[in-house]
Amino acid sequence: MTANYQQQLEEKEQTLKSLFEGIEMPEMEVYTSEPIHYRMRAEFRVWHEGDDLNYVMYDQQTKERYHVHELPAAARCINELMPELLGRIKVQPELRRRLFQVDFLSSLSGELVVSLLYHRKLDEAWIAAIEVLRRELEEAGHSCHIVGRARKQKIVIERDYVTERFQLRGRELIYQQVENSFTQPNGIVAQKMLDWAYDCTEGSSGDLLELYCGNGNFSIALAPHFHNVLATEVSKSSVQSAQINIAQNQAQNVKVLRLSAEELTQALRGERTFRRLENAEVDLESYDCRTVLVDPPRAGMDEKTTKIVQAYDTILYISCNPHTLLENLTVLKDTHEVKRFALFDQFPYTDHIETGLLLVRK
Repeated sequence: MTANYQQQLEEKEQTLKSLFEGIEMPEMEVYTSEPIHYRMRAEFRVWHEGDDLNYVMYDQQTKERYHVHELPAAARCINELMPELLGRIKVQPELRRRLFQVDFLSSLSGELVVSLLYHRKLDEAWIAAIEVLRRELEEAGHSCHIVGRARKQKIVIERDYVTERFQLRGRELIYQQVENSFTQPNGIVAQKMLDWAYDCTEGSSGDLLELYCGNGNFSIALAPHFHNVLATEVSKSSVQSAQINIAQNQAQNVKVLRLSAEELTQALRGERTFRRLENAEVDLESYDCRTVLVDPPRAGMDEKTTKIVQAYDTILYISCNPHTLLENLTVLKDTHEVKRFALFDQFPYTDHIETGLLLVRK
């Protein structure tokens, strides 16, 4: 697999260049991934076959099932834990019964959270068996936290998150990353994205507005370049993590609100008022936002949000879908020109492309 890494990366570069060939673009900056052990997350279905258990994955096109004994794309600590975990669950009837999925979340430093998903209600007997499993794993040299999930049920054994630590221009950034919440899957490339965005915003003035901020990943990293940062996110768990991350990083000039991009657009246009703004003591008119950072979902920005974004002098656009990025750019290029153009190889050996654009008003 690793032998063709450079080839697949070059194919992505050509795909991206071809897609934007009708628009004047600067030279593309390319940020590579590690060829193996780059994914901080992995999810497997569990296949029961008599007394045996196996991790399985499915071909999305053919639906063919594959037994998975190791996953070179996943972090080393995930690969090391995979057989040990399943081997011990296999011989514990209370743990194996109706288990249908195992999710792993790790950090660059090797912290791990394992989520076990069941088609049954979890009880005291399950908790007792999990405590035994956790002690056994620790004695075998595997330190991990465990979460049990079932319908309308979540049981956390100690904690449900890892602490990620990124290095940025002499600073250490500390992020709580919670299982079952969005985090960037490729830790090394995520760190490169922060460095690129930091470089793009050096010398900025005024305040920063960020839409779709997740757990505060970019907001906190870029905070030193701005007087204030106002960030919005719709996911409740991500907002909670962002508040913790703001405190951990002492980013006192950052505020995160639980609003969707569409809701913020309505508030900025004066179309609606929101109690959440009042409760957070946020007066939108007091902010002098000259830069906006957007990191939308695959669907890109809706028409109203795109028009709102055009009102800012500088736009930093992080995209996980170059096709919807292109749709948004056909509008944004009327008022802004692209100054920087980056490809981040978050997902090696797949068709997925992560892109970054820096746009400045003409």
